[in-house]
Amino acid sequence: MDGILNINKPKGITSFRVVARIRKLSGERRVGHAGTLDPDATGVLPVCLGQGTRVIEFLVNTTKTYRARIEFGTATDTYDSSGRIVYNGDISDINRRRVENALGAFRGRIEQTPPMYSAVKQGGQPLYKLARAGITVTRKKRTVVIYRLELLTWRKPTATVEVECSKGTYIRSLAHDLGEYIGCGAFIKNLVRTRCGALDIEDAITLAQFEEAYQKGNWQDYLHPIDSVLQDLPSLIVDEDDEKAFRAGRPVKPAENVAGDNAVHRYCRAYADDGRFLGILGRSKERGAWEPKKVFV
Repeated sequence: MDGILNINKPKGITSFRVVARIRKLSGERRVGHAGTLDPDATGVLPVCLGQGTRVIEFLVNTTKTYRARIEFGTATDTYDSSGRIVYNGDISDINRRRVENALGAFRGRIEQTPPMYSAVKQGGQPLYKLARAGITVTRKKRTVVIYRLELLTWRKPTATVEVECSKGTYIRSLAHDLGEYIGCGAFIKNLVRTRCGALDIEDAITLAQFEEAYQKGNWQDYLHPIDSVLQDLPSLIVDEDDEKAFRAGRPVKPAENVAGDNAVHRYCRAYADDGRFLGILGRSKERGAWEPKKVFV
C-alpha cells in the first residue's frame, strides 16, 4: 500500500493517534505523517503509507496555509485556548486598522521562539514535558518565512487571518507575538490547516470517512500517488539506458535537460518514457548531472 492519504484531522486528538488508527486499519506497518498538527488544530494532515513514507521529508519542507482565529486581550501559557490565562490586556483602542498595520511587521522573513508547550526538544527533552513540570527554559529562535498574511475578518476582539508560511512556523507563536506587538496579548482561538503542499482541505477526507471506506473495503481509493505530492519539483524523462543507470544509483542526465528552471531546484522527478514514476533525483553541481536520491522501482 504505497501512497499518501489527505486526512482532515479532527479536533481533540494528536497527529500520532491518527497515524496509529490508519496503521491498524490498513495493516501497513510503514505509516507516518508529514507535519504535526496540535491536538486542538484541525485540517490537512498528510499520512504516508509504504514507500510513501520516503517522501515525508519533501512534504514537510513544502509551503503550508492556515486559517487562524486570534482573540486579542488575553494571553495563555500555551498560546492557544487550551492553556491557562497568564495576562489580560486593554483592547479598548484596538480596531481593524491597528490589527492590519501590525500584520505588516510579521510578513517576510521573521524570527520566532517556539512555545514552551511544543514538541521541540531541548537537552533531549520535549519542551512540553518541561512546561508541564513548571520549568521554563530559554529557547533558541528560528527563522521562518511568512509568504502571505491576510486579515479576513475582524469582529472585536477576534480576527480571522490566513497565513501562508514555510516549514517550522508556529502559528501559535505568531498569534502570541502579534498580541505582544500590539500590547494587549493574544492567543489562538481556532486553527485549521487548509493546505500542505499540493494537498488541499477541499479534497481531504475525515477519519470517519476513512473508517467507513475501510468497512466497505475501498479505502485504497483515497490513496494519492507518491509523485502527486511532488508537483513543485521539475521533471525529467529518462530513456531505457538511463533508467538502468538510475536503478543502479548512477547519474543519468546533465542538469540542463531538466524541464523547468533547474537553476533554482535541487531535486527533480524522474519518469520512464512510458510515464512510470521512477523516483527523485538530486542535482550535483560538481558533476553537472542528476544523481538518484530516492528510487521507486
